Amino acid sequence: MLPMFSRPLFIAATTVAIVKYYAVHIRIFVPHSYFVDNPPLLSLHAMKKAALIPARYAATRFPAKLMQMLGPKSVIRHTYDNTVATGLFDDVIVATDSVIIYDEITGNGGKAVMSKKPHESGSDRIAEAVADMDIDIVVNVQGDEPFVKREPLYKLLNVFEDEKVQVASLMQVLKDERFITDPNYVKVAVDKNSNSLFFSRSVIPYPRNKEALSVYYEHIGVYAFRKQALMNFTSWPTTPLENAEKIECLRYLENGIPLKMVIVDYMGVEIDTPEDLERAALMVQGQL
Repeated sequence: MLPMFSRPLFIAATTVAIVKYYAVHIRIFVPHSYFVDNPPLLSLHAMKKAALIPARYAATRFPAKLMQMLGPKSVIRHTYDNTVATGLFDDVIVATDSVIIYDEITGNGGKAVMSKKPHESGSDRIAEAVADMDIDIVVNVQGDEPFVKREPLYKLLNVFEDEKVQVASLMQVLKDERFITDPNYVKVAVDKNSNSLFFSRSVIPYPRNKEALSVYYEHIGVYAFRKQALMNFTSWPTTPLENAEKIECLRYLENGIPLKMVIVDYMGVEIDTPEDLERAALMVQGQL
């Protein structure tokens, strides 16, 4: 029996194959436009996948955070090396506005590109980098996520077996009240199918009913896109909610595209503040 996630691909591919058979062997007329509009669907294994790491040097809350040392390596090198180590991607590239970060990656055997112009968001930065690449799925790994692991990224990629999914991202359960109320921790609310309903720096859901058992999810800044969905994103103007919250993925919601959210175990520390760097250092030393 076919796995559930393979059935849509199997049915679609079989339909195209049958039409081709009749067109060739039975010689019925099938418009060329049918094959243009219905190209064979690729399985995840056959898709070309690239991980792009947007890396801005002058971060607003913690300038130069990506070049801070975390044990023997900088934060950005931890992120790059751990992404490569997953073995999931055909290419891993840092896209940066900084010669310092560019040299840090390329000087240690990695691959990086310099952005040609300033960008409002990491997604805009990586869209520029992949515009001329022959790629199917683009994964945006934030430069300040030094504890990247294989399993969460594998789960993230796997949702693209569903052809309806255009954009996906990760989330983890938040239990500590300090983090739930901290605006540096972006929260996400989802529907019963794990599609995003809203992202906010505020507490969502708000516990108006103190007896309700609410689950809080932190949005982890790792995204995956079909390439065309990413390119569409860059063509849209900044949206009101995105501008208010300073959360770029709200641009997708405001244009009617939900994100498929994938729940994962603890991903480690995202480096947004000097305090985060201290916590990350303890993790590297095995003390947290």
